[in-house]
Amino acid sequence: MFAPKNILVPTDFSVYSDAALKEAIDIAEQYKARIYLIHVIDEQIRLCAFTYCIGREAVEQLEADSIKASNAKLRKEVEAVGKTKTLEIFFDVKTGNPSEVILGEQQKKGIDLIVIASHGKTGLMKQLMGSVADKVIKGAKCPVIVIKP
Repeated sequence: MFAPKNILVPTDFSVYSDAALKEAIDIAEQYKARIYLIHVIDEQIRLCAFTYCIGREAVEQLEADSIKASNAKLRKEVEAVGKTKTLEIFFDVKTGNPSEVILGEQQKKGIDLIVIASHGKTGLMKQLMGSVADKVIKGAKCPVIVIKP
């Protein structure tokens, strides 16, 4: 029987990610598992900013502000859950390629289940942008639950 102990939940702060977190909480309660909530700030923002000639200092300040705001949002989400649940929930903000960072965290933390939201992009948008969830499913070394909108 599969009984996860370490659950990774990537979030982009969307309602879809909120649904993934709720699902992970239900699973964590059932199996007394820990939840690792992560938000990844895409490194593409930095590359785009440099392309449009935004100065390095401004980009670094924007990145620092994004990390600070993301940490505050994660803390707020964890506190909201903590008021009603007795779970171990850890959170972190990383920068980089989202799917690569998520898969790296899986290995570093011994994650045995990933619960991730899918935005359901189809057609040309999916081909152009790719999907973090698709890349995580393909690269994960553990089960992945995808929450669809």
